[in-house]
Amino acid sequence: MSAESQRPPAVPSRMPPPPPPGRAAAGRPPAPPSAAAPRRSAPPPPTTPAKSTLSLEQICREAFDKGFSDIHLGVGEVPRFRDRGQIATTDYPVIDEPTFYGWLAEVLKPEEIQQFKQTLDFDGAGQFDFSRIRINIFDSLTGPALVIRLIPNKILSMEQLNLPNVFRDICHYHKGLVLVTGPTGSGKSTTMAAMIDYINKEMAKNIITIEDPVEFVHQSRKSLIKHREVGRHTLEFKNALKASLREDPDIILVGEMRDKETVNTAMKAAQTGHLVMGTLHTNSAVKTVERILNLYEPDQQTPVRISLAESLVAVIAQGLCRTTDGKRAAFHDILINTDAIKDYIIRGDLDEIEALMPKCGFDGMCTMNQSLYALYETGRITEETALEMSPRQNEMAQMLRGRV
Repeated sequence: MSAESQRPPAVPSRMPPPPPPGRAAAGRPPAPPSAAAPRRSAPPPPTTPAKSTLSLEQICREAFDKGFSDIHLGVGEVPRFRDRGQIATTDYPVIDEPTFYGWLAEVLKPEEIQQFKQTLDFDGAGQFDFSRIRINIFDSLTGPALVIRLIPNKILSMEQLNLPNVFRDICHYHKGLVLVTGPTGSGKSTTMAAMIDYINKEMAKNIITIEDPVEFVHQSRKSLIKHREVGRHTLEFKNALKASLREDPDIILVGEMRDKETVNTAMKAAQTGHLVMGTLHTNSAVKTVERILNLYEPDQQTPVRISLAESLVAVIAQGLCRTTDGKRAAFHDILINTDAIKDYIIRGDLDEIEALMPKCGFDGMCTMNQSLYALYETGRITEETALEMSPRQNEMAQMLRGRV
């Protein structure tokens, strides 16, 4: 036999395709992977990257549907919700940085994200179909974090919020200073939105709001409403407030009275024929008056007390408590600037105001303890809740026992 006849047949140049990964060719065992040609791993199942496919809108939608007020998102943490005053955890995966910045891109412009990276702080607002959102972004030890406040598109009326009738009376003032106060998350913005909504439906007024950021968005109805956002439509509260005096307003809403100059301008506007509504972070009506006076030096106190007494209409201090049906209700400390209150403010006898308020229900005044007790009497809150939320627990205990 010749050497050529013993040579094996030539291998065809086109080889058949290899069997699919994980399956051996018929009739032979699977070959071990070669070190020179490592085997390619199969792609992960589609359920693995859940955290990257979950959108910020989906998270906000879930929170909105369940009636939660806030959303807490941070790198290295699982998403959490604020459920009627309490933090509730979720089963979502821990958030990584790419996911976090992907969520920011849903609601912020690229330049706003870059602004946060440079300053490490950002305040803003966004809009979904079902809800408006207020955004605060900050850096922390574990990485960037985001807190979202859900603001319903639908503004609740004063009747739906069960606000006292005196709130409606306050809306009918043509000039003066109305202060709605309370800690963060106490429902100040919701209360003011209900009052502005009532005016918008019932009166032909020109309303200018100055906020940081704009929260509740009102559509002009009987009234004309213009919203201005600090940082977007104006640089500072005080600048926008001064400018508003030349914009033919009837009502000016100041989102927050942060400094002496803003307070000065607000009182000036209130004394020159405008109704000015603003907020402060104080826990009671009398403490609100004290806070304003303490912005000034001792030698300025007398003229400031006179200006405040002449311009003030009412102070509404507000808190929120959990109700027996799992919802939340507002309770109030309401000070109406009657002639007697005006005299006490001019003299600086603020302790006398605190003693007088419980006796002036006819004028619409009430204390937080009276408001909490009214909620307890109607069965909306428990005795324990009334005591827990009371600013004066000894007095509250006596009221619950029928001694006051």
